[in-house]
Amino acid sequence: MALDMIEELRPVMADRFVLTLINKKMITGKDFTKKEEIKHPYLDEKVEWGMIPFVQAMLLARYLRGDIDEYPPFFWK
Repeated sequence: MALDMIEELRPVMADRFVLTLINKKMITGKDFTKKEEIKHPYLDEKVEWGMIPFVQAMLLARYLRGDIDEYPPFFWK
């Protein structure tokens, strides 16, 4: 199940590349203009891109506890 979740979030993980560039001081905070927010397709709320893995992990935890009937995978158009 964890592998499925990682596969689902692969595009978001590209942020790791950006973090490497930041750590090597190849880019700085001035190179970013704004935090992009998206409307989460399941929650119908605005969420920052960086919080998507956390949100999906919380949804998975709710599913495993039985709080929700099924795990809603993250699909972004």
